[in-house]
Amino acid sequence: MNERIKNRLNYLQSREYRLLRSDKKSETPEREKGESAMIYSARVFACAVENEEAVFYGEDDSIGFHLHQIHPPTDGNGFGNVVVDYKRVLKIGLDGYFAEIGKRVQDADSKKNEFYSAARICLFALKSLVKKWRDKAKEEGRNRLHDALLLVPEGGASDFYQATITCKFMQYALRLGGCTHITLGRFDRYCLPYYLASKENGKTKEELLEETENFFLSLNFDSDLYSVVQTGDNGQSLVLGPELNELSEICLSASEELRLIDPKINVRVNKDTSLTLYERCTKLTKQGLGFPQYSNDDIVVPGLIALGYEKEDAENYAVAACWEFITSGVGADIPNIATMNYPKVVETAVKKHLWFAGSFGGFMKKVEKELKKYAAAKMKAKKKYHPAPKPLLSVFITPCIERGKDLSCGGAKYNNFGMHGAGLSTAADALAAIEKVVFEEKTVSKKELLSALKKNFVGYEGLRKTLLACPKMGNNDDYVDEIAGRLTSVFSAYVNGSPNGRDGVWRAGTGSAQEYVFSGRKVGATADGRKAGEPFGCSYSPSLQAVINGPLSVIQSFTKIDLKTLPNGGPFTIEIHDNVFRNEEGEKKVAALIRSYFLLGGHQMQINAINRDRLLEAQKNPEKHPNLIVRVWGWSGYFNELDPEFQDHIIKRCEYGE
Repeated sequence: MNERIKNRLNYLQSREYRLLRSDKKSETPEREKGESAMIYSARVFACAVENEEAVFYGEDDSIGFHLHQIHPPTDGNGFGNVVVDYKRVLKIGLDGYFAEIGKRVQDADSKKNEFYSAARICLFALKSLVKKWRDKAKEEGRNRLHDALLLVPEGGASDFYQATITCKFMQYALRLGGCTHITLGRFDRYCLPYYLASKENGKTKEELLEETENFFLSLNFDSDLYSVVQTGDNGQSLVLGPELNELSEICLSASEELRLIDPKINVRVNKDTSLTLYERCTKLTKQGLGFPQYSNDDIVVPGLIALGYEKEDAENYAVAACWEFITSGVGADIPNIATMNYPKVVETAVKKHLWFAGSFGGFMKKVEKELKKYAAAKMKAKKKYHPAPKPLLSVFITPCIERGKDLSCGGAKYNNFGMHGAGLSTAADALAAIEKVVFEEKTVSKKELLSALKKNFVGYEGLRKTLLACPKMGNNDDYVDEIAGRLTSVFSAYVNGSPNGRDGVWRAGTGSAQEYVFSGRKVGATADGRKAGEPFGCSYSPSLQAVINGPLSVIQSFTKIDLKTLPNGGPFTIEIHDNVFRNEEGEKKVAALIRSYFLLGGHQMQINAINRDRLLEAQKNPEKHPNLIVRVWGWSGYFNELDPEFQDHIIKRCEYGE
């Protein structure tokens, strides 16, 4: 890291630049009588651009594009978790999109022309936004940036610096337009030609590293404004691999040196991925950033193809804001639109059917029936879902312009929905306990268990200890692992491929997002010993009640399920004590552990290198730990900017030592 980057990093971490923002509430224009939602959305964006001011952050700001308005005008409708067609944006620029629309307007019907009119309003606004920054760059003597803005993003990029400017502009402009969780996709693939062009023109590796670090730094200045549920939940992720090229290595090095929450790095792997790559990536994990997150092509690609994705698109998948598998530049999937609450299903079955069940097998059939009923209700609730128009975003998703359709009207190639799967381990553990103590050993009566659950174990502390000692998912115990597999099998078979009412289908997954906390509040005491309202394990991981033998047993438990049938994604999540990374031997052990998960059939993995004592200290004295980073669910954030309940959950998660 050179001095310029160090100065820029210090300026970022001082947070002084936030004083330059405008907190004035911008007025959103009123919708005119008879004005369509499509045109109104475009006009609101144009208003946001008009109100925006170009403000550079410090002398070393070589990219710009920072959100000046904290409250820009908005139509109130977000659209996110997509990857725009960056490859095409970099190739043809804004003017190329203008030309493409111009070719189609003549022969378009009125409905298509409405979309094209809205798209042109957005493109004109984007050009106006570029001019603001170009003029400001000239005024302040930022000549290199000014000269680049004469070319991009209105035209196509020709070198790496121009490519990073275009990518940052897209992130900034789409956020200004109310689009959320817009990810960077396969950055090391679509930017590689521009990286190589700069290299051929004499740029050194050190200079290209500096440009990459400048780009990464620029993504962090607005990260607090882009958040959705918690600070850091902003969607600024990118994907590397499956084979690492020179730009991939530069990205890893930049992230390792900067140690910032953005961009969140995902790495695609497969059965042929070398241990050397895992060892390289583990050095980044060691920094305590909570990434890279890994995805297994051998599981993901077949799973997507089975759901109807074309092979080319499945192989070109990227990762959404958290972990969901999405297509690059051609899809408008909504992968987080619903959540299967497994413990709620079990709770319902216990209350309605346990008393009358003559056997555990009979009771499980009732559980499966309730699971299908719950999933059906979730899907029915979204049957008539119709997102509002977003012409700004639609321009950059292929083939919206070709079809003359906004994303909201089916302009994208894929329009699928995803259903998360929260609390699997809690549900499986609870069912295993019921099978063991009620039906098999008969040491606990149905009446006693039902009473204990109803009273949240008050007066039943001894029974709770018995339940806590029952088999738990994560210890490579088929007794409970087979129950988990049965639940996911029923869930995926029922959900996958079901029509969603938008010319798409549903996809089942293993993630939880924030629902490991939020859905936990809605579930009473469960038979695994969990008390009412307590959270579940994060995504695809053991419950907080489980006492785990070690990381290898966890991996063995969580790779028994056929994860190809759960193509919405949701990472296996594990916390490892940071002492494990203290030497090269420890790093290699972690790398081998990661590799073994994928060789056994794992689909996705994220690792927190944490120290519980440090987290507790940060809770007590947050001012001493302003830049402490943790993995929250599918993203990384600053520990002190999280709500206390999310902080507490991270502290309670199991730390694995050597």
